[in-house]
Amino acid sequence: MLLAERHESERLRQIIKELQRHRFGRRAESLPEEQMLLGLEDVEQVAASAEAGQDETAPEGRAERARKRRVNRGALPAHLPRIEVVVDIDDKTCPCCQGELHRIGEDKSERLDMVPAQFRVVVTRRPKYACRACEDGVVQAEAPARLIEGGLPTEATVAQVLVSKYADHLPLYRQAQIYARQGIALDRSTLADWVGHAAFHLRSLHERLLTMLRARSKLFADETTVPVLDPGRGRTKTGQLWAYAADDRPWGGLDPPGIAYVYAPDRKAERLFSHLAGYKGVLQVDGYTAYPKLAERGEVELAFCWVHMRRNFYELATAGPAPIASEALERIAGLYVIEAEIRGRTADERRAVRQEKSRPIADEFEPWMRAKLGLISQKTKLAEAVRYALSRWDGLTRFIADGRVEIDSNVVERAIRPIALNRKNALFAGSDGGGEHWAVIASLIETCKLIGVEPHAYLADVITRIVNDHPNSQIDELLPWAYLATQERWRVA
Repeated sequence: MLLAERHESERLRQIIKELQRHRFGRRAESLPEEQMLLGLEDVEQVAASAEAGQDETAPEGRAERARKRRVNRGALPAHLPRIEVVVDIDDKTCPCCQGELHRIGEDKSERLDMVPAQFRVVVTRRPKYACRACEDGVVQAEAPARLIEGGLPTEATVAQVLVSKYADHLPLYRQAQIYARQGIALDRSTLADWVGHAAFHLRSLHERLLTMLRARSKLFADETTVPVLDPGRGRTKTGQLWAYAADDRPWGGLDPPGIAYVYAPDRKAERLFSHLAGYKGVLQVDGYTAYPKLAERGEVELAFCWVHMRRNFYELATAGPAPIASEALERIAGLYVIEAEIRGRTADERRAVRQEKSRPIADEFEPWMRAKLGLISQKTKLAEAVRYALSRWDGLTRFIADGRVEIDSNVVERAIRPIALNRKNALFAGSDGGGEHWAVIASLIETCKLIGVEPHAYLADVITRIVNDHPNSQIDELLPWAYLATQERWRVA
């Protein structure tokens, strides 16, 4: 047993090293996060199997192991329905005196049970009525509105398809295979038809979400590629999904977080200008050259990302001895220690601490880099890393003077990851229209996930209300955060 435990410990150490390489290593060497999770799953499964073996070979410790599992398992949500099973004795006669036993208490335990997803058929009947005294007509209730007129699905079914595709990353052909195993023959093209109808009706909600985010005084922005079929050339072309996010929880802001994606067939700066038309405030971004062009218009202040700047030095430091890059990393690490201390405090408090502690680090960092730049070849990667930082220094240090600004753009970086995973599973969008649908539906789902709204229930309800002519003047009632209006304020993520 000790040998097996040593092997598992070695395996865990190896996985930790791989995770560190994934998080901090060069992109060419990093592994997909899901591969790391698979490795951890395997280790945890082996550990559980060994524990099960102990229950068989060492029953004397079984009760103690069960007690530890009960302590660490967490609590089952109160909203789940309870199905009670009573395990009682057959004979309620005392084995000693043959008298009748009376109940003095009970032991109660709860376990999580699951019923596989089950299809059902909703049958809608609309009785017809006529008057016996006259023949003027038939009276009948109007048929309820449907998303798919003449089609099979309820709005909840369509919502499930959307969540499976855009939140759980299951392409439509895989969903069709899953349904087929339950005897439901739904062609992939049929599911695509449902998604298209839903995306059409959700467009105005997506536009409103983007409009409300543009009204914020601070936004994050990022973009990622989306392969799109290009039939004319017989291959895929590269589209872009732009992401615009707001999250004020790290400094106690009252506005709820949100994310809106916008599809564009290319990465031209004009797309950015169009998406953020009329925006005034701080835009936190990476180093893409289109953002400074937007700032030149005078209404947008740029805050740059220290993670992107740090990455250039990290790649040099991990490749071999690099004293200048290593010292740069140490200076950056000092800033992040301060940020960890003030996360969740008010904007004014964050600004005060940054002025006291972060400002001296930054004021020493800039002249240090300029001095080092004069000592090294201008054609090296290190010189490029230093010039990248110095050319963006005002934006990199903007967070010090503004407590609302983050040190990096990790908020929007996290929002991009689900799109990247969906892209990996779906391989490409079938058209520019498919990319637009991707943006519309993913915006609502990812905003739901940000604020803790269950996306299936949300989409089923919203689609039902839209097809039943919800007033466009009251569209704000359909935004994801409207579902949390009565709940407590947003917690720091």
